[in-house]
Amino acid sequence: MVIKNAFRVGLIGALGVGLAMLLMTMVGSLATVLTYIGVAFFLALGLDPAVKWLGRHRFPQWASILTVVIVFLLVVGGAIFAVVPSLVDQTSSFIKNFPEISKSFLQEPWVIWIQHTFGASFDVKAIVHAIQKFLSDPNNISKVTGGLLKVGLGIASGVTGTIIVIILTLYFTASLDLIKKSTYALVPMSKRTGFADMFEKVTQGVGKYVVGQIALAALNGMLCFITLTIIGGKAAIVWAFVAFLLALIPLIGTVISAVTVSLAQLVVAGPTTALVILIYFLVYMQIEAYVISPRVMNKAVSIPGSVVVIAALAGGELMGILGALVAIPIAASIILIIKEIAMPRLDKM
Repeated sequence: MVIKNAFRVGLIGALGVGLAMLLMTMVGSLATVLTYIGVAFFLALGLDPAVKWLGRHRFPQWASILTVVIVFLLVVGGAIFAVVPSLVDQTSSFIKNFPEISKSFLQEPWVIWIQHTFGASFDVKAIVHAIQKFLSDPNNISKVTGGLLKVGLGIASGVTGTIIVIILTLYFTASLDLIKKSTYALVPMSKRTGFADMFEKVTQGVGKYVVGQIALAALNGMLCFITLTIIGGKAAIVWAFVAFLLALIPLIGTVISAVTVSLAQLVVAGPTTALVILIYFLVYMQIEAYVISPRVMNKAVSIPGSVVVIAALAGGELMGILGALVAIPIAASIILIIKEIAMPRLDKM
């Protein structure tokens, strides 16, 4: 009897482990899809405050949702049509004029100084000539073609993912109230009121956080574009869009965008332009940290800097760039739940 019971327990345990491994494999296979869903849901939470604001100003719910959806589509479409043509033109121009660009680059005084000072360990001319030799060698055509194919597939995948996220965002925005009510219905009646109140606080806090982060990133991109245009930087709208995308990463995004844009302008526009844009970023980062960000984020969930870095690293390791962006609102939700539920209960013990 004991042997039969032991066999049954072992069999059930093995089946349970197998089922858990199967579920983990399925989740891993669906990581990209789950990331798209997470990004779309958080964007919908970011659009929800605008829907609520229009509702408070006597807009019917359908009109509020329709207005927000149209504005969202116009902004996304406008950004795509403004950036993509310039990006294609600048890329093709760079490839076509690479020999002249490299020759002019090697004649820059600061490049000559680097070559003269660190030539023994860091030969700039050798690196540039190696790139030119590689591009001019017919035997490397297949390698370049393969690389371009991978790049093309990556771009196609990114475009497809963007379309999916936009469609899901529109769906979640239109049906967010229904999703909330359906979620509340899964909770026992005795605990439903408290759960609904907590869920509303979490969604509102995360929504305000998403709106605040997008607003800060948009401000960074817009001011970067204005500065580059004034100082005569190259491909201002492209690098401003890059600054906007990188600034979506909290805490360190502006620093990354400053380094990226400055290095790009150093290569394509020269050291003076790069120095000016770097100074702009240094000044802007101080103003953002001490003036703009506290006012924009004062009603959102406050996240410690260490948690932002850890969440971004963990999300990026698991699901790439989108995972890093999704992980931070998830961390904000967890922090809010701890503050609203766990800490009050611990204080009563």
